[in-house]
Amino acid sequence: MWNPTAAALAASRDGDFGRVIREARTDQRRTQDSVATACGVNRSTLSRLIENRTDRSYPMDLLRTAAENLGIPLRLVGLAAPDAARGNGQPRVERRAFLAGAVALAAAPILPVPADGGTQAAALRVTTSAYRRLDAATPARDLIAPARTHLRLIEAISVTAPADQHRHLAAAASEAASFAAWLAWDMADHGSARAAYGQAITSARTAANPLLLAYQIGSLAQMEAHLGNGATCLSLVHRARTVLTDRPPAVADAWLCATEALGHAAAGDPETCDQALIHSAALAAGTTGEAPPAAPPWPWVFPFDEAKVNATRATCGAWLGRPTWTLSHAPAVPVTAHTKQQALALLDLAAAHLSVGRYDTGVDLATRGLDTGLQLGSGRIVERARALRRTIPGTSTATVVRALDDRLHTAYL
Repeated sequence: MWNPTAAALAASRDGDFGRVIREARTDQRRTQDSVATACGVNRSTLSRLIENRTDRSYPMDLLRTAAENLGIPLRLVGLAAPDAARGNGQPRVERRAFLAGAVALAAAPILPVPADGGTQAAALRVTTSAYRRLDAATPARDLIAPARTHLRLIEAISVTAPADQHRHLAAAASEAASFAAWLAWDMADHGSARAAYGQAITSARTAANPLLLAYQIGSLAQMEAHLGNGATCLSLVHRARTVLTDRPPAVADAWLCATEALGHAAAGDPETCDQALIHSAALAAGTTGEAPPAAPPWPWVFPFDEAKVNATRATCGAWLGRPTWTLSHAPAVPVTAHTKQQALALLDLAAAHLSVGRYDTGVDLATRGLDTGLQLGSGRIVERARALRRTIPGTSTATVVRALDDRLHTAYL
């Protein structure tokens, strides 16, 4: 078994499991080619999907294989040990193993005492981060109960924690509440989502962290935009900006500009939406005089780069009936490690094809996106597919939409 270096332990705490793999490989003087061959892939695949992945959403089978080949303790890459590979004659369910690994990682004694004393909060945040990674391809209905239990645990710890821990625990509670809101939104439970986002905002204010507070207000703004409430979204973006300093981090400014663009798109204002997107892209590219950071500051889980701005423009184009925005800024088949996001991107792309009369392509893409939504029990995806179906002429395309209609008629979430 490999003895982890300090750099590997730090990367594990940050959830940067690709760096853990890279640290172990270089420490053992192994080449990428040798490790890739042992894992049954080529060097480019190992580099792209594991070692140099920026969104930290790793394919679990390949991550496990690479870790085992390098002798890395599985808890250091967020995975459970294979001590219960089979139970009652049934194959192991990988997502359950990963969920158990998240708890194991949170409990593992690899978290140093921070200078500000937030030891418990740091451990609790590791668990929240693991749940977020698991959300990419796991039904929200399977995650919502443990996510809420995790939030209650943070609240219970806060009651008896020393006074100097309260701000740290409030920040951890804010992040956990925000994730619970995201899951409720995915289940199309918008009332619960708004309540959880409200709790996230209140906890962020208690934590006295302006960046976290702006992030949570902006997250609620994004949901309101996706629900068609453009004016509410824009009002929330304005509130988020008021809590930031005069020079916020580039990633925060770029993200809020993109959120503002969604609000303008929901309100039916393409010109102002375009201006917000142009400014967001300039910030993301570092062309405004402030270079984007190599790693996003907490609470941003993933980098916000030009590719994310392009994805936002594709979504805005679908909402505004501007197919050139979507067709020019989205690949023929969107590819992302986040399965639910890929399905939503497919539906945006389907809307663009349908708006220019490409019914066969549009319906095919919509059906593929809906299939993912049904498989993962995502009410958000299914409702987006229902809204898209209402834009298709029912009579002239009866043959090509039959499969889509059959799936929608049997969608009981």
